[in-house]
Amino acid sequence: MTNLARQISQGGQPNLVASAPGTELADLVSESIIVSNLHGVIQYWNAASEVLYGWPSMAMVGRHVAEIGSRGHSGVDHIDILLREGRWEGIVFRRSLTGVEVAAAVRQVVRRDATGAVLDIVECGRNAGPLTEAAYLRMDAELQGSLAAAWELDASPARPLLDAIAKHRRGGAAIDLDQHPDWVNGLLTATRILAVNDRAVRMFGAHAGHEQMIGQPIGTFWPAESRSILAGLIGDVATDRSRLETRRMVLSGAIRNPIIRAWHSADPKPSGTVLVTINGAIDDDRTSWELHASEDRYRKLIQYLPTALWQVDSRRAGEVFDDLKAKGVRDIASYLATHPDLIEHAKDVVRVTDVNHDAVSLFRARNPADLIKPVRYLFAAVPGLAERVMVAHFEGRRNLIEETRIRAFDGSLIDVLFTVTYPVPPEQLDNTFITIQDISERLNAERQLRKLQADFAHAGRIATLGELGTSIAHEINQPLTAIVTNGEASLRWLARADQNIEKVTQLTSRIVANARRASEIIHRIRGMAAKHEPEKRLMDINDVAKEALLFIRHDIESKSIALSTTFASGLPQVIGDRIQLQQVIINLLVNSVQAIVHSGQPTRRIDVQTSVTEEGSVGFSVFDNGPGIATGDLGRIFDSFFSTKDAGIGIGLAICQSIVRAHGGSILGANRPNGGAHFRFTLPVPATAGPDSSVVALIR
Repeated sequence: MTNLARQISQGGQPNLVASAPGTELADLVSESIIVSNLHGVIQYWNAASEVLYGWPSMAMVGRHVAEIGSRGHSGVDHIDILLREGRWEGIVFRRSLTGVEVAAAVRQVVRRDATGAVLDIVECGRNAGPLTEAAYLRMDAELQGSLAAAWELDASPARPLLDAIAKHRRGGAAIDLDQHPDWVNGLLTATRILAVNDRAVRMFGAHAGHEQMIGQPIGTFWPAESRSILAGLIGDVATDRSRLETRRMVLSGAIRNPIIRAWHSADPKPSGTVLVTINGAIDDDRTSWELHASEDRYRKLIQYLPTALWQVDSRRAGEVFDDLKAKGVRDIASYLATHPDLIEHAKDVVRVTDVNHDAVSLFRARNPADLIKPVRYLFAAVPGLAERVMVAHFEGRRNLIEETRIRAFDGSLIDVLFTVTYPVPPEQLDNTFITIQDISERLNAERQLRKLQADFAHAGRIATLGELGTSIAHEINQPLTAIVTNGEASLRWLARADQNIEKVTQLTSRIVANARRASEIIHRIRGMAAKHEPEKRLMDINDVAKEALLFIRHDIESKSIALSTTFASGLPQVIGDRIQLQQVIINLLVNSVQAIVHSGQPTRRIDVQTSVTEEGSVGFSVFDNGPGIATGDLGRIFDSFFSTKDAGIGIGLAICQSIVRAHGGSILGANRPNGGAHFRFTLPVPATAGPDSSVVALIR
């Protein structure tokens, strides 16, 4: 018991009733404590008074205690006795919020200042029913659970809409607000929260506290399934100050048979002030302490998860989807393409109800309340993501996972992994979970790795070009020699007396053609030698292979190696970087050439093949009749800096593997049954570039 309550129960004079510490402590005691002035106007109404009479504090402070009745047991007003004696004890009868008369045993004390003037009257009371202490405690616990939440609302900004609804009613037409969601949304958006009690904050405010809820639209926090009920009540009582409206309410959660009451606040509150309460028994066998402990454990688990988490109420979207399905809509993606306004509407009606600490940090927010609002801000950086989230929800998927971006409140863009976990029946639709993981560091590391791989590959190309110096010189020398030969012949024809213009034109055309050929060779060499960012495009692997062979064909022929090529027709295209794939092919061919030469084989042969694998991938193979791969080296041939050559640096095959894997493919090396080696890489075929009928026949 507080000092204030103890002083009243003992008949003493409390020293400081209105102090903040006293007020907070008085809210913890089981006795009703009411402070009023000499004229009976209530100045303080504690939590136990709310339990005893049902009226919330915000509805009673500023009102006269006589409005709910205050006659004594004998029916005689005892104010004269109270003022004369300074204290009074007895039974008073008051009307509860539900209309039931409550008999309360009270002690009243008058407080005066140093001059003797009355400061206020302090009352301490409890239910006076003929109950044992144990029965009283049980009833007290039930009453504690029955008062769920209380709100004080300002409906004056909604006056134009209220007048329009009232006019419609005067016309004799019945109004079903469920059929007018625009009226409901408009009314609950315009009606603002003036005050709210702790129970309402705890039940509906999520992380938003009193400060964040004050001034916000009531629709921001009101349960979605009962919005039209509240709108109807506000419409009723805001236009008739004498009405007390009571309705049964639909409310998901732990409250059994919830009842909502609304009435217009009495003077001196401004016109348009509406008071609302939600009452109901707790529908759970656990004690309130156990419920609170369970909720606290759940919140702590959510708060300290090592990833940003959002709990979202998607019931409004679910209602729209159910309606669309009832109308026969099956292809939601096509429907949304022609009704983009539905996507924008969903961003405003689907609401975040809870977040954890990592979510606040990720969005650079000040506190969790900044994130408790419609989900629109989640899609600010990538608007198309909202549509994909809706499609997955409509189609009944359990999860949606995407790498995307978000825009934090400080304007910065963050690369994230965005995951949505949708509820499925019988789970409640207000429990959709979104997790967002910052992957900026991972993507940056991947970019750095790709740069290192590109530098690694560039070094490999330079090394390969060095090894192919003779072959490259021969390739360039051929068109240059032809240019010189045709140029000299052209000069001789021009020097003759009987000039043959047709012959000179023919020779000049050959010069131009060979010059272009030389230019193309130099262009290919520069492409191989230059540093460049990988540029993946659709391409035919046959064309890539044929162009790569131009670099090494002379080297193969000069070493008396027979080259056989089998290019499958109708191959599906693959996505890749042309230069990098050529590098892989050239490296494999160079390895085969060197292996054959060093083996001293009298008959030398290399076979190149392209094909489609049984899995539908495109394959490229190089076969040779060299010595093959040593059994002990088969598991190491793609390791960096592993080489079987005396002067080798061991980066060629490592680069090949890196490039192929970056293209989503695989590469392997094996020995042929009859001697020699077989190297093969495969590349996936994109969904839009499937094989045609000729390739299907080839697979079969």
